[in-house]
Amino acid sequence: MLTDKFANHNFYLVSKSPRRHELLKGMGINFTYYPSDVEESYPEELTPVEVAEYLSQLKLSNINFEEFTEKDIFIACDTIVVLDGKVIGKPRNEEDAVRMLRELSGKEHTVISGLTVATKGRMKTASSKTAVKFAEVSDEEIRHYVNNYKPLDKAGAYGVQEWFGYVGIEYIKGSFYNVMGLPTRLLWEMLGDFVR
Repeated sequence: MLTDKFANHNFYLVSKSPRRHELLKGMGINFTYYPSDVEESYPEELTPVEVAEYLSQLKLSNINFEEFTEKDIFIACDTIVVLDGKVIGKPRNEEDAVRMLRELSGKEHTVISGLTVATKGRMKTASSKTAVKFAEVSDEEIRHYVNNYKPLDKAGAYGVQEWFGYVGIEYIKGSFYNVMGLPTRLLWEMLGDFVR
C-alpha cells in the first residue's frame, strides 16, 4: 500500500511556514518541523529559477546529515515572486508591502518555488512555475490588506489564500499550491523517487 511505503521513513520539513505545514499535512505525510535559520541571500548572477532552487538547497546547509539515515527525508522549499524578470522578495515593512502590491497591480507575474528533497546520501532539486494575474487594485484595497493581514512574511507581500488573493487575482496558470508556497504535485513525484 502507498501509506506503507511512507510509514517506513521519517520526514522533516525544513520550514517555519504555516502554509507549508498545512499543505504537507494535507498530503497525508507525517513529519517533524526542522526549521532553518540560514540567511536567505544569493549570488546576483543567478536567474530567477536558479535563485529559487539555490535558496531551497541553502536551507539544508546547516543540517549534519551524518546524524541521520537514508530513511530520514528532508524537504526544503523556497518561493519567490518575479515581475518583469526581477525577483521580488519579502517586504521590509508595511510601506514596502504597499509598494510591492502597487507594482503587481494590473500585471501578470510569475511565482517560482525551488524544491529540494534530501537524505544522507542523496539530494534532488527541481522547481515549479505559476503565472498569476492581478486586477487593477486600488490604494484603499492595498492598504486594507496590508493593515489587516500584515503580509510581511510573504514573497511579493501577498498570500493567495488570504483576502487579497480572493479579491485581487484575475487568473492563475499553473499550480495554485505553488503560489501558496509548496508545489504539492512536484513534491509528491519527488518523494515517490525517494521512498520506492
